[in-house]
Amino acid sequence: MDVPTTKSLADIYPEDALENAKARWSSLLKGFKDTYGKSADFVARSPGRVNIIGEHIDYSLYEVLPMAVTADVLLAVAVHKKESGPSTIRLTNVHPQKFESAEFDIPDTGDVHIDAATLNWTNYFKSGLVGATELLRKKQKEFKSSVGMDILADGNVPSGGGLSSSAAFTCASALAVMKANGVDDVNKKELVELAIVSERFAGVNSGGMDQSASVFPVQGSALFVSFVPELSAKNVAFPELKSPLTFVIAQSFVAADKAVTGPVCYNLRVVEVTLAALVLSKIFRLSGLPSDSGPLGVSLRGFHDTYYQEKEGVQNNHKTSKADFQEQLQNLIDKVDQYLPQEEGYTRQQISEIIGMSIPEMEQKYMSKFAVRADKFKLRQRALHVFSEARRVLQFMDLLDSPPPQTEKENTELLKSLGELLNDTQDSCREIYENSCPEIDELCQLARSAGAYGSRLTGAGWGGCTVHLVPGDKVEQVKQKWINDYYKKKFPDITEEKLKEAIVVSKPGSGSSVFLVDGRDSV
Repeated sequence: MDVPTTKSLADIYPEDALENAKARWSSLLKGFKDTYGKSADFVARSPGRVNIIGEHIDYSLYEVLPMAVTADVLLAVAVHKKESGPSTIRLTNVHPQKFESAEFDIPDTGDVHIDAATLNWTNYFKSGLVGATELLRKKQKEFKSSVGMDILADGNVPSGGGLSSSAAFTCASALAVMKANGVDDVNKKELVELAIVSERFAGVNSGGMDQSASVFPVQGSALFVSFVPELSAKNVAFPELKSPLTFVIAQSFVAADKAVTGPVCYNLRVVEVTLAALVLSKIFRLSGLPSDSGPLGVSLRGFHDTYYQEKEGVQNNHKTSKADFQEQLQNLIDKVDQYLPQEEGYTRQQISEIIGMSIPEMEQKYMSKFAVRADKFKLRQRALHVFSEARRVLQFMDLLDSPPPQTEKENTELLKSLGELLNDTQDSCREIYENSCPEIDELCQLARSAGAYGSRLTGAGWGGCTVHLVPGDKVEQVKQKWINDYYKKKFPDITEEKLKEAIVVSKPGSGSSVFLVDGRDSV
């Protein structure tokens, strides 16, 4: 399937977001003409994303359900005619005081240097350029280097808030380069694969969920992302309801710096779920765990599939029905409850004895890639969260697949059921996976008290963002509750601009697209 090309914003945004979008796009196109003295040829667009459900289970290779948000990155582009000598890229931003303009040449060889050690917004464009150049060379033998471009960028995806602004920028950049170099039918899967590779040039290691959720979605749908047997994504339509599903994202403004907190937070969880898989495979005397795309080479999903293959004769477990897979997950939850009883955690000595590996060997193999600090590892709790959250994702999918509600009562029941699953995820993150924080708990509690059906953290946790399922008629109520009881109390000097950044209201949005300008300076 190809990235859509359009001349109408109605193909990109839901109706209630159109008015604001028109003003923003008109400002972008006018700004482009003011900056470069000519009209843009096209706008490449890619949105941010929020993970609705499926928290901290993607690296255990279980399915997740993100959606594109309406906040996005826009790149207005005018293409230079190809001439001999190096091509020139001119990059400006609608917020020049925050993001400095840049100009650089692309040599005839097409090779562009990216200094990943320098945090510069233009690195994300350069990484998209390098990735797109590689793909264009594979597709066109005679292709050497990109044409030159004038670009004006505008992004309203909050950075550092867990909405994947970097993936949105990289996807939009790669798409812009493909389009500028004459590719009118950009394949979505190719764009995702190229964006994953591209982001690594900017020093960001990514598994693919963020890019998939920026490129693949269609309006009104979430994206069911699978990692077994390979990365794949399918759109899942939300039911048509009288009061449409609205998701509100609220930023806690608690910064969780992975480099600082990683050894006792994020990195430690990656190690704990990996050790849980190894310990369980020994307890149940499996022949071993398959090497897979988990961060440390084995995963709880690998344990799950191997257990059912060796104990129950289930081949190709990824083909198992959703209902049977949920039963398997419940069975594994019961097994963990019985066979990993230690609430206080397991020491290195205990784990090394179970898995038959010396402590130095275990540390070298599983604790050197990511720095960790811990005396005990909570294998029971982490495995319980992963299996129960994987089950909640499938339960959420079942609700979306059920017949659409016919009455107001059925409508409310569906929203309540979806919301309860989000609330259960938050409970699990707070109590079992231990990746919440008091500020996130407070945002969730305030939202529920003001009418949200479900509230939970999203992203890594320990700070960052929260996502809330809110009925359309309660959105303003929830926002005001946060503004009065959270933001203005904790940050008395908060500006209107910062508040706008703090709260993002979004229906499930559409993925990447190319907008043809046709000489217009407004839309």
